Amino acid sequence: MAENVVRLHEYRTDDYDGALMIVGFPSVGLVSSIAANFIIRTSKLERVAGIMAEGFPPFTLVHEGVPSPPVRVYAGERKCNDGEPCQQIVAVAAEFMPRPELVHPLVSRLLDYAKAKGIETVVALEGLNWPGAEEPKIFGVGSTKASREMLKRYEVEEMKEGMVSGISGVMLFEGEARGVNVICLLGPARTDFPDARGSAKLLEVVARMLPEIKIDPEPLFKEAEEIEKQIRTAMKSVDQPKKPTIEESIVYG
Repeated sequence: MAENVVRLHEYRTDDYDGALMIVGFPSVGLVSSIAANFIIRTSKLERVAGIMAEGFPPFTLVHEGVPSPPVRVYAGERKCNDGEPCQQIVAVAAEFMPRPELVHPLVSRLLDYAKAKGIETVVALEGLNWPGAEEPKIFGVGSTKASREMLKRYEVEEMKEGMVSGISGVMLFEGEARGVNVICLLGPARTDFPDARGSAKLLEVVARMLPEIKIDPEPLFKEAEEIEKQIRTAMKSVDQPKKPTIEESIVYG
């Protein structure tokens, strides 16, 4: 499948030099989607681009009367203390996981966009099946030496052996090949229901990465039900052959 079937449309043409980009597609417990949507809402990010492809599920997301494509890119204003360096935040959100043949071209389009906009680091959020018997922890994987140093700086335990699939997995090896700083954060999640607590664990790490942007994970527990409802509504708009379990609820366009 040709890469040009994945089209990116910009609603705003700003640059985001030095920004950190959060990527949240559905995963175990929906933790990545919940976390990304929480960041977008609480940081008051605005839609700056949309991504479309013929193989994406046929729905539009409507917010305040405005229709958007299944994959959206959001950004906010740079907030700095006078004379101090700071980072801007960009977020990518979706309510479905693309079919396997669309994953690589979608990742390429996102990494091309990040490079063109001056985005310095890409952070992909993922859920990790966690049985609940042990204290939950966040694991991380970095595409470059610099990104692995970032994991140490933010006290994230590095995953030494294992497998990361989907959007995050492809972003990691593409980032390694391109020399782009890609970090995958794997948060603990239950597989039998949308896991707001797992999302909050991911947000605690993101908050350490972006101290000048106030991300308080605590309100997530109060807002989780509404966020989960929005995600489920969008996912149900795609006809499913059978009723999915929460682990199976990733929609394949």
